[in-house]
Amino acid sequence: MRIKVDDMVKVVTGADNGVEAKVLKVLAETDKVIVEGVNRVFKHMKRSQRNPQGGRLSKEMPIAVSNVMLICDSCGKPTRVGMRYKDDGSKERFCKKCGAGNGLLSPPRQTYAKSK
Repeated sequence: MRIKVDDMVKVVTGADNGVEAKVLKVLAETDKVIVEGVNRVFKHMKRSQRNPQGGRLSKEMPIAVSNVMLICDSCGKPTRVGMRYKDDGSKERFCKKCGAGNGLLSPPRQTYAKSK
């Protein structure tokens, strides 16, 4: 998955369209992400020993990863994300708009290193 925890993303569809926020959790098995302050729902809690007052708790629910775009660190715009191998064989994410790297995904591997 090309979105990671603590990335800044922009929501491009849905009720929270246009919101820029941080990714709190990535659910890779379902291709969903939990974004801070986006897709909030109320969970109604009955009174109990642990929660003596009861009431409504507000929490974020997951949204599809296709509904968010990564905000590039260098150009500051929402962009698609590409993958490429660097000369030393390490894999990195890069911005499709400006071409700048946005963090490593895997350590250097000899099989992907460009020989001199």
